[in-house]
Amino acid sequence: MSKPDISLIPGERIESRIFFVRGKKIMFDRHLAELYGVTTGALNQAVVRNKSRFPEDFMFRLTKEEIEVFKSQFVISNRSLIRGRYVPYAFTEQGVAMLSTVLKSKKAIQVNIQIIRTFTKLREMIASNAELRKKLDNLERKYDDQFSAVFKAIKSLIIEKDVPKKPIGF
Repeated sequence: MSKPDISLIPGERIESRIFFVRGKKIMFDRHLAELYGVTTGALNQAVVRNKSRFPEDFMFRLTKEEIEVFKSQFVISNRSLIRGRYVPYAFTEQGVAMLSTVLKSKKAIQVNIQIIRTFTKLREMIASNAELRKKLDNLERKYDDQFSAVFKAIKSLIIEKDVPKKPIGF
């Protein structure tokens, strides 16, 4: 029996569609639909039919203010965020995981696995940077001013790495 091919989509493509809203990493319905190979309408219809599986911490609609922030922050047109008269759904990591229970195609399951792995990778990267900063702060407190220039240089390298060179979506 052959293993399913779960490397359908480059990780960067998924990462570029993950945004930070309300203190959570989210993906928009239209981006998820594109990755799953279904229409946004079909994805949203499956979600609405299974509304009880998607509480507010799994999925929510953006407010007009949040849409304005996206328009100004990412130079996204209102039209690319809003299709017709519907405001997009935003799915948290848990909501994306729940999508695999309502979208049952093989491709949807494989793509879902990839998306969850990408969320996990991002969480690990954020945690490792936080741990590194904490260790540097502890070392800085431990040693005299003689090493302050070294610590400043190291911190500037870390901070520079945290700022993406090109927008990846969050």
